[in-house]
Amino acid sequence: MTVQINSNYLETYSKEYAQLVCDRFFNGRQFITGQEIIQLTSSIQVNFFVIKRLFELWQEELAKLKSSPYFDYRDIAVHEALTQFMNVLSRRIKVERAHLEPMVKTAVKQAIEVATEPVSFYQGEIKKAPAGKINEFLRENKKYYKWHDKVITFLIDKTGFGHDADAYHRAISANYQVIKDSLESVNLLLATLGEVRAFNLDLYMESEIASPASPITDIPQSSPSSFFEEIEEDEIIPANPAPVQEAARVQTEVIPVVRSSNPASAGVLLTASKLKVQFSSESYKGMKGIIGELSESLALNQRFMFTKELFDGNADLLRHALKSIDESGSFEAAVELVNNRFVSELSWETESEAVQEFMRLVYRKFLD
Repeated sequence: MTVQINSNYLETYSKEYAQLVCDRFFNGRQFITGQEIIQLTSSIQVNFFVIKRLFELWQEELAKLKSSPYFDYRDIAVHEALTQFMNVLSRRIKVERAHLEPMVKTAVKQAIEVATEPVSFYQGEIKKAPAGKINEFLRENKKYYKWHDKVITFLIDKTGFGHDADAYHRAISANYQVIKDSLESVNLLLATLGEVRAFNLDLYMESEIASPASPITDIPQSSPSSFFEEIEEDEIIPANPAPVQEAARVQTEVIPVVRSSNPASAGVLLTASKLKVQFSSESYKGMKGIIGELSESLALNQRFMFTKELFDGNADLLRHALKSIDESGSFEAAVELVNNRFVSELSWETESEAVQEFMRLVYRKFLD
């Protein structure tokens, strides 16, 4: 059954999203820098698609310089000087609102497409690759793919594909069928857009299908490196970068988290009144004191545990959840939000240690 995309809704939503983001950021500011773009919204994919567009413009500028027939750009001295100039230029990103807003709008559209139709999106990316340089293109751009990236990154440095774009297209489609059940929920990915404006997936994808997740120039290497080369997945994280960066570095050294052995509580909704009774009777020192913003109050080990056990390893989603809970007006409203967005969707085992500790912090947040 074919999914009917509501292009009018997508156009309106992306335009309003970009406008709201720019209204918020440019209040009293004239420019935005590259580092600020990386942390512009709660959706890491939107941010990185904006950076990706700047990278493309950066490459276009280099190509224009090299296209002049009057100068020898093959000369080693010219090559090194030009590379150094372009790298320095990449570290001086300053974008005014008039230029950023359309880039954010496009980035939102791309993020929604990669969330809902990853096969179509990544096949489209292959078409952008220069002739005979598909693998180089993927290696160069993989840092910008944050959602459903497993659909395409497995092809990087894969022998046997050569330069045949059709072979890459077929491989992407086949790989999706194999890994689709392990990909992150479309609803959870798109929920990160809700910090700016809620996205109505049902309105966007008008169909009877139950699950919207179905498929639908070389830069010379030189020193100093460019801003774009230094962007790495576990180094650039929007919102609260310091503690989360540290968590990302230690993840590979920690024994994998073992989930609770109480599956009977999986997906069972939380009850605010019962939690209040339970937590109000606890007197150990961990319950003492009211905390401020949750997003600022988590210890490193808590961030790691919640990310791994409750949010499927998605630190971006954890940050969005904490921000949403911080904005709830009461403990009851926060519990309702957690039930609606996470308990059922992620099959939380509500009696597990991780869920109990998470809700204990939420309780302290709204403790009178």
